[in-house]
Amino acid sequence: MTKLQIRAFIYQLGCFAILFISARYLVAQYTNLTGFWIPLTAFAIGTLLSPKFQAIRTKDGEKFYMKWIFMKGIKEIG
Repeated sequence: MTKLQIRAFIYQLGCFAILFISARYLVAQYTNLTGFWIPLTAFAIGTLLSPKFQAIRTKDGEKFYMKWIFMKGIKEIG
């Protein structure tokens, strides 16, 4: 794995973790779900809302991209 691929993995994991923990807290506090349904719902929310990061090799070298449902298109980072 290259440095940018590791960076993409860490960013994606971090964003998912933040959204998962936030969603788990909100689901537990404001819904009547219990047991296994709380983390399952938080997982679905975190998966759908977290941005996707990817390192791609191009002619100009390796580049870092992000795609998110709240942004139009794919954005090059760095």
